[in-house]
Amino acid sequence: MARTKDAGSAPKPRKEPGRMKQMWQVFQMTRRYDKSSQWLMLLGFLGPVLVGLALALWFGDGNGFTIALWIVAGVLAGILLALVILGRLAERAAYSQIEDQPGAVGAVLRSGLRGGWVGNEMPIAVNGKTQDAVYRAVGRGGVALISEGPVSRTQRMLDDEKRKIARVLPNVPVRLLSVGHDEGSIRLHRLPATLRKTKRTLTKPEVLAVTNRLNSLQTQLPIPKGIDPMKVRPQRGKMR
Repeated sequence: MARTKDAGSAPKPRKEPGRMKQMWQVFQMTRRYDKSSQWLMLLGFLGPVLVGLALALWFGDGNGFTIALWIVAGVLAGILLALVILGRLAERAAYSQIEDQPGAVGAVLRSGLRGGWVGNEMPIAVNGKTQDAVYRAVGRGGVALISEGPVSRTQRMLDDEKRKIARVLPNVPVRLLSVGHDEGSIRLHRLPATLRKTKRTLTKPEVLAVTNRLNSLQTQLPIPKGIDPMKVRPQRGKMR
């Protein structure tokens, strides 16, 4: 009987929040980061509504159905624009929470790239002491090398990786980017937009060929010095 009772009192699976609740949570998170987000969303909503109202009065000619149609169209356009603004601000807020942390660039390359760019969350070069890293992305604009860390420490790493790529792909443009707060660097949330604005010089088949060529190169990352667990021998008990 005890087993039957325990089986019947098994916890129910946690119900996922609905779409509206998720949007509300995203809005609350964004508002905590950016106090002006609610006003920007309000302006984004009111703009199309006012335009729709003006068009309704201009083209309605006293026809109630036409006026209502323009107003509804303005309201729907306002809701859509407000959601677009919320999405952009929420993305920026999410990036701000991981900015300046090791691996932040990799997180953006894994989930935030658009426009045909492909990146990897794993760096191609790492400084084990400072945790500075260089990441790589490939797209229609060529190859982008993105450093994570102060420019004074990562510029040499970028130049070394650029020379490696130039030896195997001499005709492919390579762009160097630095993510951080130094002069000439870009903020983390600006990285996807910066890559999208890069002038396109490669076709889609060429992008695939460049990606396969770079992936075939085996780059060994520096491994921190320490104890190799595969070589550790178990300690034997002392003889008494």
